Amino acid sequence: MLRDLSDGQLGTNGLRRDILNGVKKNGAPWHELQIEGDLYVDLLQRLLYSTDASEFQEMPAAVACPKHSEDIRRLLEFARKHRLGLIPRGAGTSLAGQVVGSGIVVDLRRYMNGILSIDPAGRRARVQPGVIRYDLNTVLRPHGLFFAPETSTADRATIGGMVGNNSCGANSIVYGSTRDRLVRARGFLADGSEVEFGPLDPSEFSKKCEASSDSLEAQIYRHLRNVLGNPYLQHLIREHFPKPEVQRRNTGYALDSLLNSQVFDPSSDKPFNLCQLIAGSEGTLFIGTEFELALDPIPYSPALLCAHFSEISEALQAAGIVMRASPSAVELLDRHVLSAAAAAPDYGRNRFFIEGDPAAILAVEVRRSEPEESLAALRSLAVALKEKGLGYAHPIFNGADVERIWSIRRAGQALIMNTPGDVKPAEVIEDTAVAVEDLPAYFRDFDAIVRGKYGLDCVYYGHVGAGEIHARPYLNLRSEEGKRMFRALAADIAGLVKKYRGSLSGEHGDGRLRGEFLRLFFGDDVYELLRGIKRCFDPFGILNPGKIIDAPPMIVAHRHRSGERRPEFDTLFDFGSDGGLIRAAERCNGAGVCLRSHRSGGTMCPSFMATRNEPDSTRGRANTLRILLSAPPDPRRPFSSKDLLSVLDLCLSCKACKSECPTGVDMAKLKAEVLQQHYDETHTPFSAWIVANFASFARFGARQPAIWNAILRSKTLRGLCGFDTRRKLPPMPPASVLRQFDRLPSRPIRRHRTVAFFIDEFTRYQDPSPGLASIELLERLGYEVIRAPLAESGRAAISKGMLRRARNLVEKNLSAWAPFDSEGIPLLGAEPSALLTLRDEYPQLVRGEAQRAAARLSERVRLIDEFLAEELDLGRLDRTLFRPLQQTVHLHVHCHQKALSSPTVTFRLLRELAGADVRLIPAGCCGMAGSFGYERDHYNLSMQIGELVLFPYIRQVPESDRIAATGTSCRHQIRDGTGRIAVHPVELLLESLPASASPERL
Repeated sequence: MLRDLSDGQLGTNGLRRDILNGVKKNGAPWHELQIEGDLYVDLLQRLLYSTDASEFQEMPAAVACPKHSEDIRRLLEFARKHRLGLIPRGAGTSLAGQVVGSGIVVDLRRYMNGILSIDPAGRRARVQPGVIRYDLNTVLRPHGLFFAPETSTADRATIGGMVGNNSCGANSIVYGSTRDRLVRARGFLADGSEVEFGPLDPSEFSKKCEASSDSLEAQIYRHLRNVLGNPYLQHLIREHFPKPEVQRRNTGYALDSLLNSQVFDPSSDKPFNLCQLIAGSEGTLFIGTEFELALDPIPYSPALLCAHFSEISEALQAAGIVMRASPSAVELLDRHVLSAAAAAPDYGRNRFFIEGDPAAILAVEVRRSEPEESLAALRSLAVALKEKGLGYAHPIFNGADVERIWSIRRAGQALIMNTPGDVKPAEVIEDTAVAVEDLPAYFRDFDAIVRGKYGLDCVYYGHVGAGEIHARPYLNLRSEEGKRMFRALAADIAGLVKKYRGSLSGEHGDGRLRGEFLRLFFGDDVYELLRGIKRCFDPFGILNPGKIIDAPPMIVAHRHRSGERRPEFDTLFDFGSDGGLIRAAERCNGAGVCLRSHRSGGTMCPSFMATRNEPDSTRGRANTLRILLSAPPDPRRPFSSKDLLSVLDLCLSCKACKSECPTGVDMAKLKAEVLQQHYDETHTPFSAWIVANFASFARFGARQPAIWNAILRSKTLRGLCGFDTRRKLPPMPPASVLRQFDRLPSRPIRRHRTVAFFIDEFTRYQDPSPGLASIELLERLGYEVIRAPLAESGRAAISKGMLRRARNLVEKNLSAWAPFDSEGIPLLGAEPSALLTLRDEYPQLVRGEAQRAAARLSERVRLIDEFLAEELDLGRLDRTLFRPLQQTVHLHVHCHQKALSSPTVTFRLLRELAGADVRLIPAGCCGMAGSFGYERDHYNLSMQIGELVLFPYIRQVPESDRIAATGTSCRHQIRDGTGRIAVHPVELLLESLPASASPERL
């Protein structure tokens, strides 16, 4: 189905010519390509698919999202007819430019993502290419099985992408690579013929070669027989491919693996299987539609030794001793990775295992049948390292701590990219692998080139147990000198890897980054053998051309041009720490953590979890902002593009990306700024103005609640304001309820510890119960509660991009708070979206002394959950005052609390004070997100997000159990989606505090 034919407001005027070098390809008669899936030829979609996680960017001619095998066949026929390349793509997290090119990008993730069958007895699974590895293992878990190769991107990497790249992962020293677990592959050859590759004994192989038909499949088998059966060519392959001790070998096509089969080696018991060649071929030989995978029993729970070293070279010297302990993983983390983790909220919390300031840590994992056996093995290893004088600290961990430590290692690539400025760790020589015993000597030579010859600082991390170190030198690829060193380094390291008979690519693939150097690495004769394989499989040159074989020079089609300057914008938000608005968008490095499904946990990115569309991901939005604002279609009105707004429209401003994205992309902040700039250039929509001024209208409505509520019940008026008539807007509380807030004093009398409570606009005018419960609870616990002298928070204005109104509110509130600035009084609130605005956005909306005052204010801000947890830790709360509820409570936490605070404090209070059996609902965003879910254009998506996890979970909760949610929008969404009533956790705390409890007992 052809979609989005119009380029809308996104014209070519002003956009970089080298980015648009695929536009001419759109002369193809796209109406001839009849597929049931989606076909996009508009400029916006093509821009979004013009990059991956590498340094490359090239405009594709089109983007296709096939629904089934017949769509693939039609795409192949069209590509052959019009001489267009087909570029298979999974999650688009490749680091060597494998899915960047000028042909048709074939997104196999959106629709072809079914788990077709599971055979627990045979330990086999049959899947489509778009299945996510994490999701597959979630389904396999009840069977006690898993698909073993574990990439750092396993929560969004697709099986098709893992096959194309022959992915490995931290546990490869036990389980090998995807190649070792791929049993059969079904799909299409370049001529459109459907084939299935699988294990063949010598007799079956001969039948394939001697088939009477002149099919492309038969030609392939005969060609391989001629090549691999030639003794001279056998010698060349064995002489020039990586030596057998190199476990990670992803360079070129795996002819050496086929050569080791029983067809060509009578001493081998390994069947011939073309899957060995398909794995790691990067879509240049075959397009897979089904894969049969070998599964393994879920391993025992691990224990982890984190050996600390003062030098990286010392850590590598320890590798030999470490390997004697039969570990399941041995991973290196250097100082750069550990420091980068400290700057990322979700990862900084997991640095608990670090002692001192190590230059490197070796994380050594072992898995034994009994937990004590694992710990004993690591204790023995620690003793052995100490006896050799290797390492200065050797802490050992097990249980939940292991996963927390591994989270930093898995995010390493993305974490180190969170480096301000243009000098960043570059993917260029990051994937070399050698034999483990060669690592110390290889590293010395490697470091002599990088630091000695070029004078570059470098990040080192990776799979020491498998002989691979991911090394990323700091380069400025926007400068001529940086680009020169980019290629010179690659050439020098290619020569060094050849010296050690290692592999240019251990797991990231050759793509267009290393393809240029394969002739140097293999020599002319072997390189021509590889070219012959490519020509035999793909005589038309349409399968992912320019990758591995006949790759263009590696300096072609980069994201950035030398000397390129970014436009500067006068922004309402302070983007100074990022270096400007565009650099804030450039925090995204394409790693795609935002592409996880709802099954993998986390909140980012709720709209993408529901739609699975690239434009609805944080990465898609960041790439759009980066490209369109760097070279706007209309330089006089850079924010006027409708396409710019379209990718931001479904952003819920949940803030999850700020904490869950390893590079800290804050799309909610970027969206608000772009909306304000767009309004300045065009106009402010009526619906946005209505929402942003909600509190002003509510103040008038509070005088006549009955009339106000009658207005809210009017479907006509709700429709005129842009709200969906299927939603019921929260009614105004009775005047008697509002007066209970007004009884609070405005100044402290110092009878006991004083707290200021922020009666925000949502608590006052929509959902007063949590606010009243909070005040009563605090007073009954002996705190003097005063009314914080603040107006509305400005949350609604910020969410709608009306930042000038929000700034005025900030300045007004700072002025009102000034008398309390030096009092040291905590500022509490119950509604996360409102209160945490004071912590997060306030210091970013003002400048100068006001910014410093806002920063001081933000330090005083506490959710009531946070405050009570702190008081508990300080011994100021007597937990014996509370009576156990003796109920099960299912807790959902607001997105802003997850991103800017923690769900743990609320969970802990309900368990330790209320005595509840607390179950944290494994859902991300509820889908309401303030006004988002009320709006006519967003209602369906809002409910779709709720149906991912939250609604199905709550529908299964027994009526006798309680449901708690910290956000007012969450509670309304739960009611609308399930009919169940959720309460704020503080209401449960108050319920568990008997009337007899009094301040005198404190």
